[in-house]
Parts: sequence; C-alpha cells; structure tokens
Amino acid sequence: MYTQFFRLTDAPFSIAPNPRFLYPSAKHREALAHLIYGIKEEGGGFVALTGEVGTGKTTLCRCLIEQLPENVDVALILNPRLDAVELLASVCDELHIGYPPAGASLKTLVDALNEHLLAAHAKGRRTVLVIDEAQNLSFDVLEQIRLLTNLETSEHKLLQIILIGQPELTRLLEQKQLRQLAQRITARYHLTPLTRAETVDYIRHRLTVCGCPAPLFTPAALAAVHRLSGGIPRLINIICDRALLGTYAQGKFQADRATVRRAAREVLPENPLPRFWRQLLVGVAVIVALGAMGVVLIGRTPGGKTVSSTPEAPAIPATSPMAAPDALDAAAQKPMAPAAATGRARFEDLLKSKGVDEAAAFGRMFALWNIKADAGQPCAKAERQGLRCLREDSGWPGLRSLNHPAVLEFTLPGGEKRYGTLTGIAGGLVTVEFGGEPATLPLTENLPFWEGRFTLLWRPPVADVTLVRPGQSSPAVKWLRQHFPATNKPADPQRFDEALKAQVAAFQKQHGLIVDGTVGPHTFIRLLNETKRADAPHLE
Repeated sequence: MYTQFFRLTDAPFSIAPNPRFLYPSAKHREALAHLIYGIKEEGGGFVALTGEVGTGKTTLCRCLIEQLPENVDVALILNPRLDAVELLASVCDELHIGYPPAGASLKTLVDALNEHLLAAHAKGRRTVLVIDEAQNLSFDVLEQIRLLTNLETSEHKLLQIILIGQPELTRLLEQKQLRQLAQRITARYHLTPLTRAETVDYIRHRLTVCGCPAPLFTPAALAAVHRLSGGIPRLINIICDRALLGTYAQGKFQADRATVRRAAREVLPENPLPRFWRQLLVGVAVIVALGAMGVVLIGRTPGGKTVSSTPEAPAIPATSPMAAPDALDAAAQKPMAPAAATGRARFEDLLKSKGVDEAAAFGRMFALWNIKADAGQPCAKAERQGLRCLREDSGWPGLRSLNHPAVLEFTLPGGEKRYGTLTGIAGGLVTVEFGGEPATLPLTENLPFWEGRFTLLWRPPVADVTLVRPGQSSPAVKWLRQHFPATNKPADPQRFDEALKAQVAAFQKQHGLIVDGTVGPHTFIRLLNETKRADAPHLE
C-alpha cells in the first residue's frame, strides 16, 4: 500500500525468508562461513546453526542453498515433526529416490538412500540434508539421523547434515542420550540479535534493496526500533512495516519515534505486567543475584574458614563456533589416540605458561609480514605500515578461507586470556607458536580454550581503501578490473558499474562469501590471495 507513496520497488520489510534481503552483518557472514565450511571442507557429519526466533536462520539457510555449487544436491526438510520412517521418506522424496509406496520400512528406505548416495558419489556429486526447526525432532528421529552419517565409502562420508533450530536445539544435543550425535558436529554457530548500529544498518540495507530514494526513519525512530525489537530482525521488520504504514496514513514522508512506538504497541504482544511491577521484579532479581554472589565469595564455615574465595569458573560455551560437541564434559575434549593426547598436553602446557604475552604474539605475526614490532597498539602500527587488522570470531571457517597468519585469543576457565600466533597449516596439522615455541595439533581437533576469536593482518591493494560499493568511483575499482575479464569498455574505468558488480557477485558465490556485490576485506583478501603476492604470508 505504501510502496508507491515512498517510491519503493518492493515491500522492504516482508518477513518472508528472501535471500535478496539478507543483511550481511558480521554475525551472518560468520554463520554462513560456518555452514559453507561444514559442507565444502569437512565432507560429512553435522553442522548446527542455532539462534533465537526471528534472528534470520531460515533466510541464511536459503542464501546458503542459492550459493551451493552445481554438483551439490539438497534435501530440505521444513516440517521435522515426523517419525523416523516419515522423515526418511521425506528425504527420499526431496532427492527423487524411488521406494515402495506401501509398507516402506526403515531398512527399505535406508537401502534406497544408500544406493542413491553411492551413485551420486560415483558421478562426483555431493548430497546435503538440511533440517529446519530441528529443536522439534524427537530422540528416536535424531538417533536415526545420526545413523545416516554411517553411510560412507572407505574414504568419504556420503551425506552432510545441517541442523537449524532455536536455542532449545543446543540444550537438546547436550542430553546424555545424544552424546554420540553431539560429538559428530564439526561446525556450530549461534546467531545473536543485532546491535543498535547493526539494526540501523539492517533497516537502511533493506530500504536500499528496494530503491529507497531518501531516509524514511528519523534517528530517534531508528533508536526506538532497536529498543522495542531487541535487535531481532523479524520484529524489526514487523515494527518498521507498521510504522511506514502509519507514516503513509498520516501523509508524512518520514517515520518519527512516536509513530514507531505506536506501531510497536499495535503489532507486539502486550506485557501482562505494568511497568512499575516489571521494574520492581527486575530490582528484586538483581538483589537476589548479588546476594548469592556474596555468599559464594565471602561465605565462611562456623570455624571461620573460607568456603570459596572465587566464583565457579565458567565453562566454554557449548554454542561457541569451535567448542567441543559437549564442552561441559571433559571427556569430550580428550582425543582417542595416545600420540594425539601427548600433543594436546604439550599444546595446553605451552598455552598456559608462555601464552601470556599478547605483544609477543603480535610481534611474531608482524615478523611473518617482515615488519619489526615496536611498542604501541598493534593495529595502529599496522596502519602506519599500509596494513589493516581484521578481528573476527569466525574460527576455522574464517581463518582457512582468509589464509593468513593470525593471533589467536584463548580464554582459560578462570577467564584469563592467553595468546598464540597461528603460523601454518600443513600435513593435516595446525601450528601455533607461544613465546617462540611451536605446538601442533591435528586440524580435525578443536584447539583447547579457543572460542574462535582471532586477529590477522592484510594489505589493501589501494591505500586507505577497504570497502568499495557498486556505484562508487575509486582507484580500487580500476584495480578490481584487472582481476576480472572485461565484458565491456566503460567510459570511466574507476566507476563500479553493474557489469563489474555481477562479476564480483559471481566470484563471491564461487568462494562461499556473502553475495552482495560489495568488495570488503573478505573479498579483497580472497582476490589478493589469488595473485599469490610474495609480500603476503599464507598459512597453507
């Protein structure tokens, strides 16, 4: 109704999971990298993506499916409230596998699926099973799904499984009955709500996709949207859609804070408690929590001895991208082979004893770039040398695709930080240096106490240019044209036109990046890696 009034090409805040509207936030880029990594690199097992209702899991899944290579077949299950036989029948239907329509048993369906997967593997094709709303799966069905990963050749798994669900899925997989399945999860990521800055960018992004000619929300209105939605994309869409409808009804051209607040009251469920009682309950909860902490911190026995001087050490979050499948269970961290155990013990010992010096870790990374380290902030020093820092929490998917040495940040159970320099990946082993001493672990193992946080350096091809958008004019655009075959002869070679955008988008799709046609650090680094410049160190 309001699209023509605001001169929009489409409804910008539809809640349909349209990949065209996917907002490439850092969280979504990391999540997509985890999914693509799990499919392309691991070759079997499970990948888990979790997040609160409305955080964009399904949209991200559709974006993933659009970016998969041509040789990948996908079975998408949207209704997981099925028994084991019904689920297998649905998988066979998705992959167009024939089976007896009447009296199909688990054995019949598994045999048919196995035969199809073997034939697909022989043709060089891969198969991916994606299950949305996986928190609704029963224990029996999850166990049957786990058994599907046993379909394999002597060298390769035949089926990759992606589980997408709400946070309840994480708690479900922590159950003791499912520990075998949890240990087969090779990559996991938890989507969190958007920050205030990301909410503003998200709204502007969706309006830009629809050709918005001018800002449709005042700054105060944007702040109100974030506060009222809590950064949940679906709620942002609902509030913004109703706010634009209300703005149109008033004959205005920009939504203000009052309109946003009125829209939220109309579309969001009312809180059953008055504001006074909500505040009172929050205050009581805070007092109780502080009191409990005081008991733990200073509680003493009748004899005067301290019961506990420090709070219980927090465990590594099970939702961390690189956490072990059951991070609260120490046994899940133990490797199977004695040789691997020895390497892991040395790794942990060096990490704890020699990983204290953050400056030394950055100094080693600078040395790999042939730059002498000095005092001061490392990223500021990097900029003076024409380099840029890239900090992320994306774990192995991000590191392996960027292929540069990095400083890894570790967190011990007591909260203490440790730092090491990732210097190489070779022969299936990862090498991390602590205080000048190298430690290695198999690439297939999770690094102890590492939650996926790293900092690496990269060199922009053009000074002071780290982001180029379609429509802009920049010397970096001229550099981009040197890396793509010319489809036309533009009047201005420094202008980022639609033809170049299409080539950039094709490159991003090929390399598992967010496909938006915008060239940022990830796309720049992947392009630079293809040039194999001698002045840039690589991991592999």
